[in-house]
Amino acid sequence: MSDRAELTRLTNTGNGNGNGTCGEKDCPNVYRTAKGSFLVQGDLANAFTPPSGEGLVEIPEETLREAFRALGW
Repeated sequence: MSDRAELTRLTNTGNGNGNGTCGEKDCPNVYRTAKGSFLVQGDLANAFTPPSGEGLVEIPEETLREAFRALGW
């Protein structure tokens, strides 16, 4: 797995509302890797059981919108 320093963080507050209350490492976030893939950090979800080796995370819509804005999408 990548070291966090090798990732580009696309979200700043974790909640997308711009209030800056989110800490450095403890919020929903979207990161871009050096090879162009994405990592999502969020609360674990139990919507269904994913295949072995995979997981589900839940993040707010505004966090994704913030990441898309950072990418210019």
